[in-house]
Amino acid sequence: MNKKIKVGNVTIGGSTPFVLIAGPCVIESKQVVKHIAKSLKEIAEACKVPFIYKASYDKANRTSIKSFRGLGHEKGLEILAEIKSELGVPVLSDVHTPEEMDRAAEVLDIIQIPAFLCRQTDLLVKAGETKKVINIKKGQFVAPQDMIQAVNKVEYTGNKKILLTERGTTFGYNNLVVDFRALDIMRAMGCPVVFDASHSVQQPGGLGHVSGGNSDYIPLMARCGVAAGCDALFMEVHSNPKKALSDGPNMLALNKLKKLLMTLKSIDTTVKKK
Repeated sequence: MNKKIKVGNVTIGGSTPFVLIAGPCVIESKQVVKHIAKSLKEIAEACKVPFIYKASYDKANRTSIKSFRGLGHEKGLEILAEIKSELGVPVLSDVHTPEEMDRAAEVLDIIQIPAFLCRQTDLLVKAGETKKVINIKKGQFVAPQDMIQAVNKVEYTGNKKILLTERGTTFGYNNLVVDFRALDIMRAMGCPVVFDASHSVQQPGGLGHVSGGNSDYIPLMARCGVAAGCDALFMEVHSNPKKALSDGPNMLALNKLKKLLMTLKSIDTTVKKK
């Protein structure tokens, strides 16, 4: 059995119920992200699902130079700090460089290492040194068993509070495929595992200047991830995905979340009993 990791008032791992990590892809404006955060908390509480809010303050790996990246480090972190304080929920965001790590650690409860950067030694070591919980997203180009090297880099700092996220593997052009064996393979490393149900339906660069995706498959992928025993479910959620400034095609509509969560709870209860 993998370890339990405490994040604020939320426990991830062991045989505890799955945790929802959800929010919009990027901080578009204070008004938008606060509305989504408040709505997500209400839905999660109604469904009795532990909740961590996610939103990226800077998306440094957009497909196009013209793509919206967010409001910047300082403004984005200020907004996340307000959400954390006002709603009393843990917050997660991507960190792309060692230089921004210390400032991000002042606000974030979970520091997320983007999939494209999961092999970057300096970034992983700096993240580990913060002593925060570190969520490493498995690169689309990395075999699940090779994620032990990323784990070792963070543990080198003495930090063993590590989550590993499965988000699909590149097979061919503009497509991702999920091998659910990856969850068991990575869990054997002693880390709680997260399944990313939204980026798993992404089509990287599929629309030429931006990534595409098929959000219709998010509920199916989420059910599969929970059935496979994930410790947390990562989903990007937006009140109006069609108008989202980033990753709209692979975000779940907010009004579809509650019904899905109730189904996932039922699956999770059955799986965890066994």
